[in-house]
Amino acid sequence: MGWSLTKLEPKHPDLINFALLAAGKALFLANHFEAKCKFVLRIANLDSYMEGYSTASFTDAIAALAKDKLLGPTISDLKSFPPVSQDDAAALDLAKDARNFIAHGGAYFGSLQVGDQNILKHLEKLRAHVAGLAKGDDIVSRWVYEIEEKDSPAGLMTGYSTAIDNWVFGGGAPNNSFKPNAFRP
Repeated sequence: MGWSLTKLEPKHPDLINFALLAAGKALFLANHFEAKCKFVLRIANLDSYMEGYSTASFTDAIAALAKDKLLGPTISDLKSFPPVSQDDAAALDLAKDARNFIAHGGAYFGSLQVGDQNILKHLEKLRAHVAGLAKGDDIVSRWVYEIEEKDSPAGLMTGYSTAIDNWVFGGGAPNNSFKPNAFRP
């Protein structure tokens, strides 16, 4: 059938609702990750410009900043700044790929009449991508904290990846046969 919604009842409505809620929460996180990456790059570029042109006005500096890029080029530019370690760069690349999966396929598990095993397999894949996103998001969130608070985030938000997983997948199991934590990566 060509239509996404049909007159046929979904085979597993509770599981479908759970999967779509998880995908929506994951998309929320993916959108925030991308926005934070762009914010950090803007600040880094502004700082770099002001170092190179110390007599420039703030207005000149803002005007000289490049327009926002897509996430891939933004991540590439972020990785070029000296404090970014190879581990952080790898985590940012993983988070970028996770964001792309979530944005372009996070809610696609097939038709509403698909079997529960297809949905569960999709949820496993989504959970793995959310884990990758959470690692990169934690790095960028720490940078945002340092920029905004002028302080180290040491000791803050320990267990961020677990908190993200619990928020996206932990609550509201749709029925007794589906255990959201039963398929942890």
